[in-house]
Order: sequence, then structure tokens, then C-alpha cells
Amino acid sequence: MPRYIQWGYFLRITATGLAFLAAASGAQAQTDQAAKSSKRTAPAATSSQTTEDKVFTLVGAGDIAGCGKALAGAEATAKLIEKIPGEVFASGDLAYESGNATEFRDCYGKTWGRFKDRTHPSLGNHEYGTPEAAEYFKYWGDRAGPVGKGYYSFDLGVWHIIALNSNCDAPGLEGCGAGSPEETWLKKDLSDHPTSCIVAFGHHALFSSGIFRKHAVHPELKQIVQDLYAAHADLLLVGHEHSYERFSPQDPDGKVDPEHGIREIVVGTGGRSHDPLGFAMDNSEIRNMDTFGVLKVTLMPHGYTWEFIPVEGSTFTDSGSGVCHNRAPQEAHARNPQ
Repeated sequence: MPRYIQWGYFLRITATGLAFLAAASGAQAQTDQAAKSSKRTAPAATSSQTTEDKVFTLVGAGDIAGCGKALAGAEATAKLIEKIPGEVFASGDLAYESGNATEFRDCYGKTWGRFKDRTHPSLGNHEYGTPEAAEYFKYWGDRAGPVGKGYYSFDLGVWHIIALNSNCDAPGLEGCGAGSPEETWLKKDLSDHPTSCIVAFGHHALFSSGIFRKHAVHPELKQIVQDLYAAHADLLLVGHEHSYERFSPQDPDGKVDPEHGIREIVVGTGGRSHDPLGFAMDNSEIRNMDTFGVLKVTLMPHGYTWEFIPVEGSTFTDSGSGVCHNRAPQEAHARNPQ
């Protein structure tokens, strides 16, 4: 069994037994041709506004569809997506347990698959339960980015959206460090959008208060996050931990940076299951480990808002706003709405 699956499998088996610990503790060079092939065309404008004046919605989560009885969570979050127009992000581990063709067809396909034509996916570790994530790439086709790589970008008005492959040790990816194909592609992609507002999404987190730090925290992503930080990226949306957690805007070393920091939000709440949380990491602002739901991000010309929407019957929620680093007036940086 590939080690991508071993960790996830181990955690699912032990999560229930360890949940009481969480309560006691208080709670991740490509060629120019490939780069071009990883770009998407933005959805067509539908109003008389100019592109720069438009408001867009990006909604989604990670860790979505288990089969059998576990499918109920994905069915509940799919009902939320049905009511929210806009683009959907899916932050990895979409079809449990191994991302095979049957699981994509019968589990993901019957829930979140209803929004396939407006979904932008990213790879989780469970997708690699099938060698080289072959069924993931087959299911998504061109929407998955280049086969074997899985990273790509697209635009929503003034916002540049980047889908990362955070499975740094996956076969053929060649890591996520400086000079790796993905990191080289990312630096060029960012340099081509110097004045854009930037959202990145993927599966693994650089910061997370998950109870097992080796599962929750992925320092191998630091160079990727450093590149995003240097480009003044605004948001990083991830999953992997089956919980919700929002951090203050930070630099890649985990220091609060209200002016240029990236706000990371862990939203592994797509429906598969719940994971326990451990002691809160520095700058963790809000956490929840028992609510399925989706994160709705409203992208405006000079800033954004976020809202966590829980499934029916749940009450936990979270909301707030932030500025776009590359486009906000200096006085907005000073205010730094949270």
C-alpha cells in the first residue's frame, strides 16, 4: 500500500479513539508549452460591468466523498453547493478510499459530480491510491491540468486562481522544492500576473493544528508558500485534516504579517469524516472539528469575504473579509479588515 494511503488509513482507524485527546488539548523546470497548457479561460462575463469591476464566487472544500454510509456527508455538502452559483474548488481527497474509477463514478460522481462542469479540482493523497492518480486524470480530463502534474491556473476577473499539487513525493512530480518543475512553473505563472489578486488551493497545509503533526503540517511546501508570499498572494485554501481552521495572515515562517501575509484556511469539511484537533498552533484564529460544510469566498475588485456554511442541522459558522494585497489602497492595508 503506497505511503500516501497508509497515513490516511491509519488516521481514519484511530481518529475515534483519539478524539478525547483533542478535547483534552482544547481542540503543502516545467516547459513554456506545459505552462501554457495549464492555463484555463475564465468564465464568460454575464453583465455589463467591466471584468475589473466584477464580483465572483469561489466555493468548495476538500475531503469529500466516501462510499457506502460515508456518502451521507458528501450528499449534505452537495446540497449546499446546489444553492450557490459560481466556481467550485475541490481541495483533494475527492473519492475515497483510493480514487479509482468506481469511486469517482458512484461516490463523488453522484454527489459533487453534479457540478463537474464548474469544478476546479486538485489532487489529494487518496487520489494516488490508484497508480499515478490515473483515474483522477481520466475522470477530470482537461480540467485536471497536465496529466501527471495536476497543477494549473485560471482567472476570475482581477483574481488569479492557482491549483497546486501538494503531493510533493508523488511519483513523477519531482518534489516541491526550489527548482522543481512545479515550483519553476509557479514562479513564472506568478510573474506573469504581477498585479492580480491571488488565491491558491491544494490539499496539504503548511500550518495546521491537527493532532498528528506529521500528518497536519507539511514543511516540504515552504518554498511554494514562499513564492506565493513574495507575489503577495492573499488566500491559501487546503484540506487533508478533516476539520475547519482559519489562521491570521502569516509569512512562510508563521509570523503574523497583516500587510502581506497569506491567510490559510483549512477546510477539509467536504463530508468524508471528522478528524480531531490538537493544541492550537500560533495564529490559529478559529477551529472546528465536528461540522461538515463548504467555504464560500466572494472575490471583489479590491478584496474578498469568506463565509463557512454548515450543512443542515449544524450551527458552526465563520466569516470575515480581507483586502487584495496587490490592488488595495494603502489606507486599506492600514485598516486590514479581518
